[in-house]
Amino acid sequence: MSYHIYLSKKIQREMKMNLQIQTRSLSTNFPLPPFPPKPKFLQAKPKPSFKLCSSLSTVSVPPTKTGHKPFPAEVSRTIMELSSIGTLSTLAQDGWPLGVGVRFAVDAEGTPVLCLPQPSPDNRSSLHVQLDQCGLRTPQCTIQGSLTKPADATILRRFDSVWKKRFGESADVDNLYTVDVQRVLQMEDLNEDGVWVTSSDYKNANPDPLRNSAEEIVNEINTNNREDVHRFCNVYIDLDFQVSEAKMIWVDRLGFDLRIYSPQNGVFDVRIPFPREVTDEKGAKSSFNGMSQLAWEVEKNFHAPDFVKVKQLKKIVYSGG
Repeated sequence: MSYHIYLSKKIQREMKMNLQIQTRSLSTNFPLPPFPPKPKFLQAKPKPSFKLCSSLSTVSVPPTKTGHKPFPAEVSRTIMELSSIGTLSTLAQDGWPLGVGVRFAVDAEGTPVLCLPQPSPDNRSSLHVQLDQCGLRTPQCTIQGSLTKPADATILRRFDSVWKKRFGESADVDNLYTVDVQRVLQMEDLNEDGVWVTSSDYKNANPDPLRNSAEEIVNEINTNNREDVHRFCNVYIDLDFQVSEAKMIWVDRLGFDLRIYSPQNGVFDVRIPFPREVTDEKGAKSSFNGMSQLAWEVEKNFHAPDFVKVKQLKKIVYSGG
């Protein structure tokens, strides 16, 4: 079921009057120029009966902050929740660092649970995990901590249930280990500087509530709502150059990131916050649809742009490879 959002009665009357005036002023030999296409709207799941028009009042105010984004601890927790494979690095017996691919699960506090048949004699370790975001960005985190083997049978059973929930099979409890998180290095993308996160901040943070639906939302928008994304660049971002292409990178509870391309100026990432925090897929799609409608109205001069545009852009420099 596709969504349809209608303009307010006032705007409809204005459109009707404008059309009547234009019709009277033009001869039948000159057809009226078509309006720009209206924005397409996303379908919220799993409740197809949800009416978007009833939620427009909650997204009538466009974004006003430019730095509204999750904290590094939240991003790290989200990466760990969405991933199940990483690189575990330890010191081998000859003193050389050795990294091997491992599977892992995480408990409610983000503690990594691993199944290791032959752990290193040196329990100091780091677990590096990265997340591909629709082929446009690769945020990552590296957890430093000590490999620990739980001795309590109750704790072992709990970690085994964590493993089974992630992989659908029980682990050999004799090979179960955890990483006692000491600190976390979080990086937004490859070849970028990272931010250190304390153990307490990491454990107390919550993974993003949109994590399980974010990729699907982004792919849907990039496939079916390209005109809306491009319109966002013109309406919500303060730009002094033309954008040739724009794609959504990722979406979270506070907003979404776009990658914009300019032949003359290069490639940039820009953050556009939601009018308010969302808590689920339906809320994210509702906010996007409301912002799309508002951007369309602003573009057609049906709504004055009485908001502060996003000014902060991040230049993307490719180092090759």
